[in-house]
Amino acid sequence: MSLLPYASLTHRRKGFRATADIVLLSSQTADGDNLISFLTLDWFSSTYCELIFKWYNINGVTDANEMGISFSTNSDGSTADYNQSAVTSTAFAASHPESDSSTSLSYETGRDLAQATSSKAVTMNTGSGSDESSSGEFHFFNPSSTTYVKHFWGRDASYGDDSSINDLHFAGYVNTTTAINGVKFDMQVGGAFDGKIKLWGVKA
Repeated sequence: MSLLPYASLTHRRKGFRATADIVLLSSQTADGDNLISFLTLDWFSSTYCELIFKWYNINGVTDANEMGISFSTNSDGSTADYNQSAVTSTAFAASHPESDSSTSLSYETGRDLAQATSSKAVTMNTGSGSDESSSGEFHFFNPSSTTYVKHFWGRDASYGDDSSINDLHFAGYVNTTTAINGVKFDMQVGGAFDGKIKLWGVKA
């Protein structure tokens, strides 16, 4: 029996696990905080062609709340103004309740943004119960570019306030050719939340 397929698969797995070009830049934990921000200017430099944010067990104090992401072009490394740059995005989601009473796969027109300066929702209808939370990821490309708009895509899995699993997919772009140098996560209708957000940089 030929071992070439196995050898090839092993090689690909080793390549996928290589971490030299993917660097953990930050790990922040919210414990009743109102926001988590990423402002270190080196993280948004041309060193990294992609930033990967991942969140773990985000749980807010308000039922059916959603975490949003906002962008800054004028961070000084410690403070920033957000919602300066227009975002255009689209989304779709699948949902299935514990009761098995219904299922859905839908284009989420209400989550579309068209040149909006408001924050972009990256979670979906997360419940506030002690066992309810959202976990997901956000990929942000070429934040330091001064030529192109800034593309992104993401996905979130949430335990909804109606005891359902929500699988949210979204993509879009920040419509600015100015470098992005700050990112903030907070709940869209305000309030404290718990959870962890990590940031990795993919070297250019």
